[in-house]
Amino acid sequence: MAETAGLSRHFIEQQRQRLLELRKQLLGGEENHLARERAYQREHGDEAEEDEGRAQTQSQIEIEQALHDVDRRRLANIERALQKIAEGSYGLSDRSGKPIAHERLDATPEAILTVQEERREEQDQAR
Repeated sequence: MAETAGLSRHFIEQQRQRLLELRKQLLGGEENHLARERAYQREHGDEAEEDEGRAQTQSQIEIEQALHDVDRRRLANIERALQKIAEGSYGLSDRSGKPIAHERLDATPEAILTVQEERREEQDQAR
């Protein structure tokens, strides 16, 4: 594993370990989410709910789906970052090839874009 984007081998290996642990945590959360959904279905089945209860349930489902979507995107970035470590390109932006700041990687080991690129992407998605 060669030094990439000015990052030491030691730092990259630490990041690899962090990414593997994050992946494990997110996959565990996914399993818990699915188990809760199955338990709810077993408990409630097709029984009729009151309107208020149905609205609360729908709101909770929407919140959980939004969190699930965030976790799924984060998991995809974790997988990509692990791939980049294997390829020797960890720490370089997928979009521009520019180095990602060490501080950003330290805070968000799955970062695959620079801060500026990430902001532009979020702004584009908001439109």
